[in-house]
Amino acid sequence: MYYVYLLKCADDRTYIGCTNDLRKRIIRHEKGRVSATKDRLPVVLSSYFAFSDKYKAYGFEKYLKSASGRAFLRKRLM
Repeated sequence: MYYVYLLKCADDRTYIGCTNDLRKRIIRHEKGRVSATKDRLPVVLSSYFAFSDKYKAYGFEKYLKSASGRAFLRKRLM
């Protein structure tokens, strides 16, 4: 499975990422081993979406990072 996940960071911003091992990736974020979030700790897993297809997962991540994807998140999840 491939996961698109949303983290709520200490600076009240959201980080969006994609991985095939969600538990290990969250641990890496929490330990400060991900450069994009190491200065924004602590992080909390807010939501995640599971996909069986790698390309659909990465496509959805790209969409969520776009302006319309961010609007979708604000309206539906946040």
